[in-house]
Amino acid sequence: MTGHRVGAVARYYDLHPDNPQPRTLRQVVDLIRDDGLIAYPTDSCYAFGCRIGNRSGLDRIREIRRLDDRHHFTLVCRDFAQLGQFVKVSNSVFRLVKAVIPGSYTFILPATHEVPRRLQEPRKRTVGVRVPRHTVTQALLAELGEPLLSSTLLLPDDEEPMTQGWEIKERLDHLVDAVIDAGECGLEPTTVVDLSGPEPEILRRGAGDPARFE
Repeated sequence: MTGHRVGAVARYYDLHPDNPQPRTLRQVVDLIRDDGLIAYPTDSCYAFGCRIGNRSGLDRIREIRRLDDRHHFTLVCRDFAQLGQFVKVSNSVFRLVKAVIPGSYTFILPATHEVPRRLQEPRKRTVGVRVPRHTVTQALLAELGEPLLSSTLLLPDDEEPMTQGWEIKERLDHLVDAVIDAGECGLEPTTVVDLSGPEPEILRRGAGDPARFE
């Protein structure tokens, strides 16, 4: 299997929230490496996820969410060291970010050459990055060994992101390749902070406390 199997239904993986089963994790990661698109839980609601190099996965997220090329995608990283490979971090930004990760924040920062052009905001050459505080997401990232290209699982006509695995499976069955269910996940999207300019700019107030960036 490479990429999306047209007309196929999404696989449904039930992972233990505290001790995700290694065998199931490997199955999910194999699917991601095979250019599959997944819906997975994080500490701040569900997200779409695929490999950074998965061009069709990116197109599918754009299509499902009806996003234009100004939309900031997010690289969900395992830790600060991994995040530092993909964005340029000054000393002052380093201190700000280090103090609040892992957590429900997305930071907009200048991309390094490791980030494919099509993932960068076209004018500013920036990309979103975050390090989640979620056991299953962390286990997935550890098994995958690279960040997940992600976008909040918010459908065009919905007011709020979906939070239930079964509901996502029902509504997106032919649009994604797998749905990961690990019980309860966050209900609120991340707080988004643009750190690419001289002063932090809060673009979206969400689950993370924005006070430090005001």
